[in-house]
Amino acid sequence: MEPRIRVGIMFAPKISFCFNGRYRHIETGNCFEGSGEIVLTSNGVVAEIDGKKLSGDLPFNFEPVDYDNAYFELYNVTIGINFHWERQENQKFKGALRVIKEKDHLSAINILPIEDYLISVISSEMSATSSLEMLKAHSVISRSWLIAQIEKGESLKKSGNYSNTIIEGDEVIRWYDREDHQYFDVCADDHCQRYQGITRASTSEVEEAVSATSGNVLTYDGKICDARYSKCCGGVSELFENVWEHVSHPYLTKVIDADKAPEGYDMNLEQEDNSVEWIKGNPNTFCNTTDKEVLKQVLNDYDQETFDFYRWSVTLSQQKIKDLLKERVGIEVGDILDLIPVQRGVSSRLVKLKIEGSTGSVTIGKELEIRKAFSSSHLYSSAFVPEKGDIVDGVPQFFTLKGAGWGHGVGLCQIGAAVMGSKGYSYNEILNHYFKGASLTQKY
Repeated sequence: MEPRIRVGIMFAPKISFCFNGRYRHIETGNCFEGSGEIVLTSNGVVAEIDGKKLSGDLPFNFEPVDYDNAYFELYNVTIGINFHWERQENQKFKGALRVIKEKDHLSAINILPIEDYLISVISSEMSATSSLEMLKAHSVISRSWLIAQIEKGESLKKSGNYSNTIIEGDEVIRWYDREDHQYFDVCADDHCQRYQGITRASTSEVEEAVSATSGNVLTYDGKICDARYSKCCGGVSELFENVWEHVSHPYLTKVIDADKAPEGYDMNLEQEDNSVEWIKGNPNTFCNTTDKEVLKQVLNDYDQETFDFYRWSVTLSQQKIKDLLKERVGIEVGDILDLIPVQRGVSSRLVKLKIEGSTGSVTIGKELEIRKAFSSSHLYSSAFVPEKGDIVDGVPQFFTLKGAGWGHGVGLCQIGAAVMGSKGYSYNEILNHYFKGASLTQKY
C-alpha cells in the first residue's frame, strides 16, 4: 500500500490557517471551515476556527472531509531557514493537519500520501518545467530518500544511541542530518527536502514523472538507498561519510560529473595542491553551465537570485570572521591568523578545517559546520581555498574564500542532471551515472 507520511511544516508559538473546504476535528468529530488560529500561551493553548472556540488538549488533528477538493492554507511559513533566501510566505496543502506542542512552540504537521507529497517536492525543489527524464530521476531519488529516512528513524528509535558530535582535544566535528525530527518523518525545508504543498504550480510533466515511476525506489544489496542530492556538486560528487555519520554507502561514491574526466587536472582531490588547482580552475563538467534555460529547470525564482555557484568567491574582513565564528559556532580564539585545510573529501570539500587564532586554535568539521562558520546563512559549499590578505603585524585584515559548488555534493547533482536531461540522457542513465551499482525496484 502507498504509505502516508508526516511532514513538519512550521514551528511557532502561533499557527494561523484557513480551511478551504470542510475539515473534521478527529478528537471531537466536529467539522470546521474558514480561518483559524491556535496560540500557545503561558496558560495553555487557545484555539478558534471561524469564530468558534475549540476546546480540548493538544494534539489537534484535522482531516479533510473531501480529500480531492479541500486544502488548508498556513500563514507566514518560514522557508529557506538560515539560507540566503530565507523569507516567509503563505502556503497551501492537501491532506490532514496535525498541531502539536513541541518544546516551547507549536508544530504544524501535514499528513498525506507519499505520491502527492512527491508531486510537490519535485515542483518545490526545482522548476516544474525540467525535462521529463530529469523529473523521473528526481522522483525516484526523492521517494527513495524519504522511505530510507523513515526506516532510519524507526531504527534510531529502537537503538537510541545516535550522536552527531565528536569532540577530541581541540577538534569539534559535528554533522547535521534529519535525526532531530522526533514527531514527524521529515521537515518541509532544505534541511530535508523542500516541500511547499500545492503552493508551487505543478505541471502535467511532474505528475507524469511521479506516476510513471510510482512506487519505484533505488536499492543496493536489497536495501533502499539513502539517495542524496544537492544543487551543484562543483564537478565531482562527495562521499556520504565525509558529510554525515561515518557510514560508507557504496552507491554514494566519487562521481566525476562528466562523460569523461576533464583534461589537465589530477583528480586526486584529497591532496591540497590538486584541490587548489581544481577549485581555481574551470573544468568542463555537466554542472558547469551558464545556460539560463537549463538553469531555470532546476532553480526556482529565489534560487536564481545569483548564478555564481559553480565557482564563487567571498571576501570577509577580520572582524566579520571573528563575529561569525562567535555567533554561528561559538568559537573565540582572538584574531584569526590562518585558516588551514586539514582534511578534504574526494570532491575537494573540506571535512576538517583548522582555525588558528592569536589566543588559541580549534579544528572544526564536517562540511555544514564549516559552511555555517563563515556565513550568516550558509556558504555555498565547503569546497573552498582560503587566502589571507593585507597582513598587518602578522594579522590578516581579510580572508578571501574561493569556492566550488552549491551544497554537500553527495549523490545526484541537480544542475548536472538537468544538463544530462537536456542532452537526451534517459532517467535510467542519469540514475546510473550518480548512483553506481544501484538498481530500480518496485517497492509498492
